[in-house]
Amino acid sequence: MKKNVLKISIFDKYIFKQVLMATLVCLLLFIIVWIAPETLVKAIKKIFTENLPIIDAVKILVYELPIVLGKAIPVGIFLGSLFTFDKLSKNSELSILRGIGLSFNRIMAPVLVLGVALTFLCFLVSDKMIPHVAKIKGEGARYNKHFVYIQKNEKQIPTRGVIISNFTDKGIKNLIVLNFSNEKYDDAMTFKSILFAPEAILKDDCWLLPTAKEYTINKNGIYTDIKNIKNYKILEGKLAGDVHQMIVNSTRKERYFTTAELGKYKDILKEQDFTDEYNYTLAKFYQRYLHPLTCILFAAIGCLLGFSPPRSQRLIGFTVAVGMIFAYYITLPFFDLMAQKGAMPPFLAAAFPIFAFFVSIFVIKKVKDL
Repeated sequence: MKKNVLKISIFDKYIFKQVLMATLVCLLLFIIVWIAPETLVKAIKKIFTENLPIIDAVKILVYELPIVLGKAIPVGIFLGSLFTFDKLSKNSELSILRGIGLSFNRIMAPVLVLGVALTFLCFLVSDKMIPHVAKIKGEGARYNKHFVYIQKNEKQIPTRGVIISNFTDKGIKNLIVLNFSNEKYDDAMTFKSILFAPEAILKDDCWLLPTAKEYTINKNGIYTDIKNIKNYKILEGKLAGDVHQMIVNSTRKERYFTTAELGKYKDILKEQDFTDEYNYTLAKFYQRYLHPLTCILFAAIGCLLGFSPPRSQRLIGFTVAVGMIFAYYITLPFFDLMAQKGAMPPFLAAAFPIFAFFVSIFVIKKVKDL
């Protein structure tokens, strides 16, 4: 009996091929709908207004494909399985397959196999393709955003503030270093000196300021001396690399990280006690593994929604499918925010949609009595 269950039959090949073709068509339509309104129009506009070469315009479209694929693959298998099983139901083919002794779970088996394959593809797109394309495009190569880091001692008392006005992934420009004193005035920290430096050089064990101008400040908040200093060290030890990684990654979108980079970044945020950023990044790290699983769940749900008696109303299944897809992608930012603000544990925020879809499979099977 077990051998018959695992044996690949002609029915498995037929259903697999039908769902695969429908999925590819849905992927193509999704990509066209996603790219056409903005990216395609932007590329065409640049061709005529900026004399952009055709080859460069094509590159713009190609570079956009991995980002679209990350969202399109789960949607494609969902609609592909739904369309295929709806057609099989309409042609009474599912009734025939069940009539010869095949259970609905057995009929779904080739679709779930396709879902597993697309799960790995979806993860590969997120983990490798999108970050690689981002590097080719130079995403995040230059930034014009302030970054502030407050260094604290073991008692969590601020000892130094570093304000960076301009930075790239290769250099740090225009720094202000605030050295806090042990004196307090009206419950506020005071400074013992302020430094202005045009640049900082990242060393293995520190940030080196080749030249800087230091303003010495007394306890009354009045500067008493100005002097030029050279080779001033800040953020010494492991802190030097960690803060630099925080600066470079602070403006990068989550999708431009590889999974390994995202894991290292969340660890740095945790160590530096950036709670909100850590919770958000941790939720995204979990999503990197959980999001591809929607391919399997959507494949199963599509099969269930597509199954119906030959003369029944079919609009309901497609309406429910579109509603579930819309609800999933529209609520992702909400769960990210819940995780970031600590209102929900990061893993629960990332896993809740997956759990909801898993439960919906049993609910649909119960309603359809399969």
